[in-house]
Amino acid sequence: MSKIVTISTVLDLIEYDILSMDDPVAKYIPEFKDLKVAVNENGKSLTDTQWNKNNTACPIKLVPNNEIMTIAHLINHEAGFYYATTGISCLDSLISNQNLPQSKDSEELIKKMAQLPLIQHSGTDYFYGTNTTVLGLVAERATGKKLNELVKERVSTPLKIDGLQYKLPENVNLLPRFTGRDSILRVAQPGELDIYGPEVPDYDATHDLYLGGEGMIATANGYADFIRMLLKRGELNGHQFLNKETVEDIYAPHTQLDSPYGYNGYNLWISGDSMKLKKEGEAGLWIGGGYECTYFGQIQNVIL
Repeated sequence: MSKIVTISTVLDLIEYDILSMDDPVAKYIPEFKDLKVAVNENGKSLTDTQWNKNNTACPIKLVPNNEIMTIAHLINHEAGFYYATTGISCLDSLISNQNLPQSKDSEELIKKMAQLPLIQHSGTDYFYGTNTTVLGLVAERATGKKLNELVKERVSTPLKIDGLQYKLPENVNLLPRFTGRDSILRVAQPGELDIYGPEVPDYDATHDLYLGGEGMIATANGYADFIRMLLKRGELNGHQFLNKETVEDIYAPHTQLDSPYGYNGYNLWISGDSMKLKKEGEAGLWIGGGYECTYFGQIQNVIL
């Protein structure tokens, strides 16, 4: 669930004029200034052929990004970053070979990501991937603090939220990872959930890497408190974390506006009428999912 927490932390930095939505990413990560975009041999966007099982997108060629990548692009998953799950073998293998979660720290992660092409020109469309991981790197560069420090300093401590953290306490284990890919819920086999390729993010207390889109852990109470803060328009336990208008922007329509199933806010899915028509839920639900097969759903207008 770390994406929405990272986004909220960055929105707080924006309210304090430390960052701006329109800031170029290269202002903070100059290593990304000359990132290239992968297209097929005919110059066609790979997002047009991403689910083509015949791999007609391969081989790829690289072209300059025709748009300046901004913080807004990262928040909206429009910057062009992706996971190793595109179905395009020549692209997935590139990110798999870098083994990003095993980078020793943020600086090594940036060096590795600087060697990877984007899957689309920035600002083109919504494409789910490591965009909020890069957002966390921007926050670190802008403040000179690690992402775990920022979350503790700006979110957990002032809001008095326990159980929202990176790394596992000693002698604490996570529940097994599960998958429903065979139409039944079962324990996942090694490799089935490897969105990065060969490895998944770890929770080793000695690993000095904090991924803005993956790797945060929470107790049910801790994450429920974070959602309560959003439902109460930025306030919890007597502390106003985000302005009311900022929170309302989190669940306002931003991407996937033509979907019959709803729309996306800032990485927060808002269900549409189709859920009610199919008797699968209500319209206007806030829906989010996590890597460890966790999820939440709340009615938008309820204040807890």
